[in-house]
Amino acid sequence: MEIHDYKSIFLDFLSEKTIVSKKYSDPKNLYDPIHYILKIGGKRIRPILTLMSCELFDGSYKEALPAALTVEMFHNFTLIHDDIMDKASLRRGKETVHTKWNENIGILSGDALMILAYQMLESFPPNTFKKLTYLFNKTALQICEGQQYDMDFETRNDVSLEEYLKMISFKTAVLLGCALQMGAIIAKAKERDTKEIYNFGLNLGIAFQLQDDYLDIFGTEEFGKKLGGDILENKKTFLFLKTIELASKSDKNRLEQYYTSNERTTKKIEDVKTLFLKYKTPQLLLQESKNYSIIAFKNIQQLTISEEKKEKFIKFGESLMVRKS
Repeated sequence: MEIHDYKSIFLDFLSEKTIVSKKYSDPKNLYDPIHYILKIGGKRIRPILTLMSCELFDGSYKEALPAALTVEMFHNFTLIHDDIMDKASLRRGKETVHTKWNENIGILSGDALMILAYQMLESFPPNTFKKLTYLFNKTALQICEGQQYDMDFETRNDVSLEEYLKMISFKTAVLLGCALQMGAIIAKAKERDTKEIYNFGLNLGIAFQLQDDYLDIFGTEEFGKKLGGDILENKKTFLFLKTIELASKSDKNRLEQYYTSNERTTKKIEDVKTLFLKYKTPQLLLQESKNYSIIAFKNIQQLTISEEKKEKFIKFGESLMVRKS
């Protein structure tokens, strides 16, 4: 099937299981925020990957639907809590849950959403359930670790590129790997294949996040997103860390001064961008992103599936990396 077919099927399942379910309607202040966050959009990349992966290994996408919903519910749980921690007012162009309701409701609804995510796995046979739960628990803990690393980096001046790559791997990439491996497990794929499809998601996820770091500063302004948010938030991304590594002493001091200030001006964004460009770190970042995507596609080549299927999945991966904002 085409990507839009998987998305349409998943959205129908999502609606059937959550949006119109009377079982999850009262108390309203617990469940309304859950229905709200699940309805306000998103590309649904993770659940689509679960369905596609299952069919890649000759399973039925229908069997993988509950796991796809598990991944999507958990992803949205993390978004609710991330928005509270980041004090964000908008998500996908809409009010964040804690803004529309309040922080306490956001915390509790997020917790309930995570529990509902686990419940979706209960429909699987015992052996499959055990494998899925083990993977899901490992992934969930890594995401929490990644979030903590990200917060710790805000007050540290000795963050290394290796640590940064580990942080984005845990915070972002592992859930893509998990989504793909879940589909493979449900399809009863060979153990070697379940590992390679996970690594594909992991490496593509790192490439995707690195590209995101670039687009935050050098992308195009669309959907009301202001460029340079990472600079204003003093986020120690690849661009910052690589520039610190390459810069002269005076430029390094200048960049560090900006990243220890609470200044939120256009001048700060432009001055920092100028430093990044001076040391060609945007090009180095894009090359690093490309390197990880190349590794990801090598993971696909290791799978024991037909060349036709490999080619289709590679094209899908390439399409995910073609973004302007």
